[in-house]
Amino acid sequence: MGTEISSAVIRRLPRYYRYLGELMAHDVVRISSKELSERMGVTASQIRQDLNNFGGFGQQGYGYNVEYLYTEIGKILGLDRKKEMIVIGAGNLGRALANYSDFERRGFVIKALFDISSNLVGKSVNGIPVLSMEKIPTYLKENKIDIAAITIPKEAAPQVAADLVKAGIKAIWNFAPTDLSLPDYVVQENVHLTESLMRLSYKLRASEDK
Repeated sequence: MGTEISSAVIRRLPRYYRYLGELMAHDVVRISSKELSERMGVTASQIRQDLNNFGGFGQQGYGYNVEYLYTEIGKILGLDRKKEMIVIGAGNLGRALANYSDFERRGFVIKALFDISSNLVGKSVNGIPVLSMEKIPTYLKENKIDIAAITIPKEAAPQVAADLVKAGIKAIWNFAPTDLSLPDYVVQENVHLTESLMRLSYKLRASEDK
């Protein structure tokens, strides 16, 4: 891709993928940037600019082939390759992730959950085993895991993340309400649920003040 892609463009790519998937489900074969913009609430010029970062994919006077664009964006997002995951923390949030069937449909396969609770270790969630935290280094040595999701309290998250990186994890999906300091070669995506809810609260207040 050459130049670095902005985070704003990367945030929009999954939306394009989702909308194109919906179009395919309704047997739409091609669509113009104008039609796509009306559905997504993004300007047609923004869509063209975003896609031009990756080669364009459209034909003047024809628009975009929906299935082709869906496939290509899937490749850009890395969805053409299966990703194996583990979840650290088998509490409510960890179990919710394990039970979410759409992950596997997108190629994200949760292989194991890990927890410190003797009440949870040895059980399974949606057919996925819950293992002791002590087994993480051995498990990662014996299994090729691409992503670790962290759903534990913020006090424990930094040390657990450091241990995961030491054991070879290169991508962390962080649900703990704290910022992790990780080496540059480790990619991370932070999902701070309370912050998201506070942003929603701000928008609600702002709309009520109009």
